[in-house]
Amino acid sequence: WQDYSNDWSPKDTVRRMQRGKVCSLERFRSLQDKLVLLDEAVAGHDGNVITAVLIFLKRTLRREILFRELEVRQVALCHLIHFLRETGEQKLLLDLLRFLDKTEELALSQYREHLNIQDVEKRKEFLKSCIGLPFSAEDTSHIQDHYTLLERQIIIEANDRHLETAGQSEIFRKYPRKALILNKPLVTTLFYCCFYHYREPEGTFSSPDNLKKTFKIPDKQYVLTALAARAKLRAWDDVDALFTTKNWLGYTKKKAPIGFHRVVEILQRNSAPVQVLQEYVRLVEDVETRLNLATKYKCHDVVIETYRDIKDRVQLTAYKCKVERGSAEEEKINSILSN
Repeated sequence: WQDYSNDWSPKDTVRRMQRGKVCSLERFRSLQDKLVLLDEAVAGHDGNVITAVLIFLKRTLRREILFRELEVRQVALCHLIHFLRETGEQKLLLDLLRFLDKTEELALSQYREHLNIQDVEKRKEFLKSCIGLPFSAEDTSHIQDHYTLLERQIIIEANDRHLETAGQSEIFRKYPRKALILNKPLVTTLFYCCFYHYREPEGTFSSPDNLKKTFKIPDKQYVLTALAARAKLRAWDDVDALFTTKNWLGYTKKKAPIGFHRVVEILQRNSAPVQVLQEYVRLVEDVETRLNLATKYKCHDVVIETYRDIKDRVQLTAYKCKVERGSAEEEKINSILSN
C-alpha cells in the first residue's frame, strides 16, 4: 500500500526502481515532473530504469513533445532508438529519425524492412524502391547490388527449376539441388553457378563470368569459389585451366592469386588423387612449406625431388625409411643417392 500511496520524489522513485521496488509513475502528471524523472533516471546510469521511464513518457506524451525533449538528451534518445529497434516499432522509429533529420539512418531503417518480406517478388520490388533513398554513395551501391542479385537469382531459379523438372540436364540428374538460391549471399550464388553453369557463355545470367563482371568480384574470391566448386565435382581439367595462363609469346605457366599452398589444401579437402595434389604441391615456392605439405599428404615424389634439389643427403636417406621397400620411390632415392 505504501509503495503506491506514498508521494515519492523523482529521485526517490528512481532509487526504489533500481532496487526492484514497485513504483507507480502515474503520479507524475506535469511535463516538468516527467522530465525531472527522466533526468534522474539517466543520472542513475541504470538502463532498465531509463527504458521503463521512456516507456511511460512514450505512453503519456505527444510524439512532438517527446521528440523535442529527447533531442537535447542524447543518452535517453539512444536508449529509445535501441528500444524501438528491439521491439520492432518501425513507424515510431521512422518518425523519430525523420524529426531528428537523420536521413541516412532513416534510409537504413527503411531498408531493413526487407527482412520481414517473405515473398521474393515483393521483396525485389521493395528493394527497387529503396535505391532512391538518401543513402551514402557506398550504401547506394550495395542496395543496387542487392536488388540486382535478387533479380538474377529469381531468373536463375525459375530456369533451373524448369530444367530439373524436365530432366533435360545431366548435371541436375546427377547432382539434384538441395536448396534454393533465392536470398542467398553473392558468394553462395557464385558457387552455385560454378557448380551447375560453369561453361555457360558470359551473355547468360547464370554464367560465373557474368556474375564476376556484374558484381566486380575480386580475382582471389572468384578463384577460391570456382576451385571449391570444380574440385567438389572432381573436374580436374577445369581446375587445371583455372590456373593456366599464357603469355604473349604463347608459353603457358601456372599462376594462383590465392597461393598454391591454399590450392593444395582445398584439393585435399575434396579428396583429390595424389597425382593431382603432387602437381600443385610442386608449385609451392617456399621450400619448407612445400616439404611440409608433401610430407603431410604423402606426395613422395615431391619430397624426394625437393631434397635432391637442395642437396640434402641426410634427409633423403632418412626419408627412404618412410617409403615402401621395393617401390618406385625407393628406387628413385637409391638412384639419386648413388649419383
